[in-house]
Amino acid sequence: MADLLLAVGLLLLDIAAFVGNAEMKSWPVFVISTAALTFPVPWRRVHPRIVAAAVGAASLFTTLASAAAGEAVNLHLAVLGLPIMLYTLVAYVGRRDAAVFAVFVAADSICSLLILRENVLVTVSFSVMMYTLAWIAAEFIGARRAYDEAVEAKLAVAEYDRDRRAEEAVAMERTRIARELHDVIAHGVSVMVVQADGASYAIRRDPDKAEQAVANISATGRTALAELRRTVALLRTTQSADDMPQYGTAGLAKVVDMMSRAGLNVELEQTGNLDDISPAISLGIHRVVQESLTNVLRHAGHNPRAHVSVVRRDDDVLVEIIDNGSEPVVKAVEGTGNGVLGMRERVAVLQGSLQVGRTPDGQWRVRAELPLD
Repeated sequence: MADLLLAVGLLLLDIAAFVGNAEMKSWPVFVISTAALTFPVPWRRVHPRIVAAAVGAASLFTTLASAAAGEAVNLHLAVLGLPIMLYTLVAYVGRRDAAVFAVFVAADSICSLLILRENVLVTVSFSVMMYTLAWIAAEFIGARRAYDEAVEAKLAVAEYDRDRRAEEAVAMERTRIARELHDVIAHGVSVMVVQADGASYAIRRDPDKAEQAVANISATGRTALAELRRTVALLRTTQSADDMPQYGTAGLAKVVDMMSRAGLNVELEQTGNLDDISPAISLGIHRVVQESLTNVLRHAGHNPRAHVSVVRRDDDVLVEIIDNGSEPVVKAVEGTGNGVLGMRERVAVLQGSLQVGRTPDGQWRVRAELPLD
């Protein structure tokens, strides 16, 4: 629409020149020249090279037609389409095509000066000024357009990166929630199932042990339910890691006591101050010990034994859980296979290292090193 209005404007300028000139000798030639100069302009940005060639050819035709009709000067103001097309080529095509067009325009101007009796100084000065302004304006607009395109590309990249980071954050949050729920539920339920199995075996032979097992089931269920509620509450709020409960030595002792009451012969060795470390590291230690002892209770067979060692060193905390591992594997509770994976993910989040495997003497060992910084 803008280019169409521009063509209409050039047409009106030519009509005004025609009406204001009473000495016009051949109006049909003038009309044809005007149409040739203005008709291609609406398509200047769609087909810039074709339109530039058409306007240039129309300008040359106008010069020759004016000379043939005996006109003293070229009265077509629509030749302003020439600097407009020079601007279009510089801004939308490139300097090389614009330079070729500028050479053609210079040749056309020289031809007009030689054929028609025009004021050389005025014509040359006006032409140089118009074409120079057109080129400079096109360079400025082109640079601005390139800058806008670069900014738009950077914004697109930034938007893509933002979306990708959001997706990664959601995935990490889902993993964290799954890990927390696995640690809470799998541990408590595993202990409860083991205790329930023991109670079913001892309910007739040893009612006292069965009663103790049922009491352990009740206590474990309440503890698991309380921890599950606390975890869900944390997930529903925006609390940070600093708001998470401290576990420390008391939390480790509680886990070991619960496992002992569930039938696991476990020893706990703690060295150094474990109560003043960051909540995230403290929670990581707690979960590694909890998951490891749960796995021992599941997979270490009859009369399972484990040794837990938590040592605070200068730069990190060493957590090591070793079980007897020599008994035939009898799974009291079928696992999901996500326990070790969850420990690896948690340790990786804390920038630590985890080793899980069998020792040369046949024992099973979980060794985690968690940096304090």
